[in-house]
Amino acid sequence: MKVTELRELATEELLTKLADNKQELFNLRFQHAINQLDNPKKIAEVKKTIARIKTIIHERELEDSAI
Repeated sequence: MKVTELRELATEELLTKLADNKQELFNLRFQHAINQLDNPKKIAEVKKTIARIKTIIHERELEDSAI
C-alpha cells in the first residue's frame, strides 16, 4: 500500500492492517522455510508496509501528546 492510502485510514483501521500484515509476514516466512514461496521479494514488501503503518501510528501518537 502507498503511504497516501495509509494516511487516509483511521487509527483503528491501521491497527487492523498491521495485524493482517504481521500474519501475512508469518505465512510468507513459513512458505519460504518450506520452499513454497513464489516471490521472495514479497517478504520485503510486507516488512516495509509494516514499517510504514507503525510510523504513521507513531506520528499520530506524537501529535496527540503534543496537544
